[in-house]
Amino acid sequence: MEVHPYPFGDAVALQVHPRFAELRKARAPVRVTMPYGGDAWLVTRYEQTRFVLSDPRFSRAAAAGADVPRGRPGLEPAGNLLAMDPPEHHRIRALVAKAFTARRVELLEPRIREIADTLLDGLTPPVDFASAVAWELPVLVISELLGVPADQRRMVRECTETLVASGGAVTAADVTEARGRLAGALNTLIAQRRAEPADDLLTALVAARDEEDRLSDNELLMLGVALLAGGHETTANLTGSFLVELLSDRERWTTLVAHPELIPSAVEELLRFVPLATVADLARIAKEDLEIGGQPIRAGDAVLVQLDSANRDESVFAAAEDLDFGRKVNHHVAFGFGVHHCVGAPLARLELRVLLSTLVHRLPGLRLAIPADDLEWRRGGLMRGVASLPVTW
Repeated sequence: MEVHPYPFGDAVALQVHPRFAELRKARAPVRVTMPYGGDAWLVTRYEQTRFVLSDPRFSRAAAAGADVPRGRPGLEPAGNLLAMDPPEHHRIRALVAKAFTARRVELLEPRIREIADTLLDGLTPPVDFASAVAWELPVLVISELLGVPADQRRMVRECTETLVASGGAVTAADVTEARGRLAGALNTLIAQRRAEPADDLLTALVAARDEEDRLSDNELLMLGVALLAGGHETTANLTGSFLVELLSDRERWTTLVAHPELIPSAVEELLRFVPLATVADLARIAKEDLEIGGQPIRAGDAVLVQLDSANRDESVFAAAEDLDFGRKVNHHVAFGFGVHHCVGAPLARLELRVLLSTLVHRLPGLRLAIPADDLEWRRGGLMRGVASLPVTW
């Protein structure tokens, strides 16, 4: 059996590696050697991706604390929501899901719009949109939800970047240290909320631990770390990449300026179309023998899914390589699928919609200040995104 080194090459801007299109034509997953932890099965097709993400015979909990195939040096800690199986996963997710229901998240829109307007106020072109807005907005939003003080927000971002680093950019010791710094800050905040409850998500989680005994101390801590890290990293990278796609082709941008009612569908299509991962991660371990596309998968085998490839599956999305704001059916898997579907997806969607609507209203003449080919991209992380995004108007 042929085993392929993976990733297949460095992530280049917002290009999906052409190898994935070739692999999708085959029915079966391919065997790959990961940067850490050995060999795994890589799934690239849409329906097979949804199958792996939703079938209980694939375990995330089996990956916790284990040297499984992965794209980064550190091991996944036990107690992490993303590395749990039902029923433990359901118990903890239900607590957070109450804060992130679509209806409740929509109540945050006025505050998110206020933050976006404040960030744009006083900007003088040209400006690096990545540092001035794309990274600031989601950090401010999740920090307010969790009650993180302003003087700790830079530390949160730095530690998060270490947690999602890959490709030799950091060591396992670096990851452990970063997770420890976040945990230390959260322990302090937890103690403060116990002494002086506030109207924020962390206070509600502390109450679930203390009053209702639905969380262990470690679960509370790991949940806080996951919310801090996941609450801004993905949205910040997507924000910059969305603008690159829109401003690289002026017709896309002018279409939204002229028809802002398209923004909700444009966000969904951009989520499908814009690649995020530099390497597949978060392996699932087969709990029993089974098959995927005719390929036998043995109990104990690691399986990884490539969401960006699944979102370009031509058998599901007509003209999958085209960015179509009028796409009528768009069941993409940008936020995952099944029990581990991203709990913060409603918040991320809202932030992206609010920011785009604010920009087309306030800065209709927004454009790149340098050629798209000259943009600098971040290196050494699990997620792709611009290192800087010079714009003018």
